[in-house]
Formats: sequence, structure tokens, C-alpha cells
Amino acid sequence: MKVTVVGAGNVGATCADVLATREIANEVVLVDIKEGFAEGKALDIWQKAPIIGYDTRTVGVTNDYARTAGSDVVVITSGLPRKPGMSRDDLIATNAGIVKSVTEQVVKHSPDAIIIIVSNPLDVMTYQAHLTSKLPREKVFGMAGILDTARYRAFLAEALNVSPKDIQAVLMGGHGDTMVPLPRYTTVGGIPVTELIDEATLNAIVDRTKNGGGELVKLMGTSAWYAPGAAAAQMVEAIVRDQRRVFPVCVELQGEYGINGVYLGAPVILGKNGIERIIELQLNDDEKALLETSRGHVKEVMDALDKMSVEA
Repeated sequence: MKVTVVGAGNVGATCADVLATREIANEVVLVDIKEGFAEGKALDIWQKAPIIGYDTRTVGVTNDYARTAGSDVVVITSGLPRKPGMSRDDLIATNAGIVKSVTEQVVKHSPDAIIIIVSNPLDVMTYQAHLTSKLPREKVFGMAGILDTARYRAFLAEALNVSPKDIQAVLMGGHGDTMVPLPRYTTVGGIPVTELIDEATLNAIVDRTKNGGGELVKLMGTSAWYAPGAAAAQMVEAIVRDQRRVFPVCVELQGEYGINGVYLGAPVILGKNGIERIIELQLNDDEKALLETSRGHVKEVMDALDKMSVEA
């Protein structure tokens, strides 16, 4: 199995490191536009192999997509962070151009690859990659829900003083403050979380989850990378090993939840074919209202992209 990670920054390098350490693929190729950057990161990860004990080969290349040919899964983390004075539309136009260019190269050299988008703004970048690749939605989708769910579970584990391994949860909607946490579907060792924690504390954890990315930016002056990189690697593992894991991912809804043509987080089964099935939960009226708010927000950003002339 061969996996390519485009973008050797903090998120991409972390993803490649987790893929190698867990021996998820035979070969991991890191690609970056900065000369020597991917090569250095890949070499560093490979030199760790004798210490940790793994045999996945990590290779880095500068803009050489021929070296990625025949990849089974490609993770795209490329893009610029939002800079001071940069509008949302500026960020969308810049990163959409980058994602468009990368996706074209990926499809050219690995036409059968499953593509996972990590670039931000996540929902609209998944839309851009889908438009460019012309692949079915089962093979182009975004990572956000696993990261958001992980933050939610980590905060709950802290509050309850239990292992995060025993907490199961699902989130829906867009990546950001319009995400839709679903406490009804949150359990701790099979016990509904509402039986273990009071409503006020749970609501505070939900709010903290919605602003989880912003909290880290305030602390570090930059966005997160350990958890996002590991989340993307977990998606790759589910595909490569045909695990049929149930994860929330960003996918184009085509009638599910009464929504058409909008990219939102929803629970799916991930396996060797990518998205094997989208799971439709029986949402109550409050949850449906929150999902509709999230849909409206994502559609607004998608419409903004549609009005732009995105150049690769």
C-alpha cells in the first residue's frame, strides 16, 4: 500500500509520522513546494524507524508528483493559514487555487486514489477537490468530524476523570462554530453521558469543542497539528485496512437529512472503497434546526467560491 501526503507542514508531517509509526502503509510519500522540506521531514521520520521499530519507508519530494504515482490514498493538507488583513474570501480563493492544482496532479498520477481533504476552510476545500477531480463523493471527502469528536471526547474524559478510550460520540455539520454536537449519541462505556454529567457542564464542554481550534490558536499563535494529523491518519488506516470504521466525515449530502449538494459532516462507514455508506440518524427537531443552520453557513461559503474565478 502506498499513501501520499501533500503538504509537509506540521499537520502533513504529523500525519506521515503516524502512518509510518503504525505501519499503515508500505510507503508514505511526502510532497511539498518548499525545496528540501518534505525530503528532510521524511528522512527524519525514516531515521526514527530503528528507534521505535517500524519498516514503513518514508520518502520526500519537492513538487514531483510522478513519485506519488499509484497511491492508494492521498491526503491533501496544502494551503495557507489566514493572515492578518486577509479576508475570508481571500483565504478561500488562495487555498482553492492550491487545492485545485494539487488535485489535478493527484488525479493525473493516481486516478484510482481515494482523496482526503484536510486543507481549510475544510468544507469548501472538499467541494473544490470534488469539482476538480470529478470523482464520486465516496472517493473525495474531508477530515473534520474525527478531530472535532476527539476534542469533545478528550474534554469529557477530563471532566469525568475516565479513559477517553471508553467515550464514543458523533458530531455533525460544518467544521467550526456551527458544528452540531449530539449528546444523545454520546456514551461512556455504553452509558449515556447525560446520566454521568450535569447539563450545564455538558453544554460548557460542547461550547469549548466548537471553539477548540480557536483555543489552540490563542495559546500557541498557530493552529493545531498533532490531533489533526493523527485524525487524518486514522481515516487512512480505516481505508487501507478495510476496517469499516464508523466516523463523521465531510461529504456531499445527496438527499440525506433532507439536504442536497452541500458538504457537511455526517457519520459514515469507512472502508476500502472510501465511504461505504452514509448513516442517517433520527435527529430530533432541535438537532435538525442546528444542522440547518450549519448547512446555511457552509452553503454561503460554497456560493462565495462559485462566484470566484479560481486559478490553479
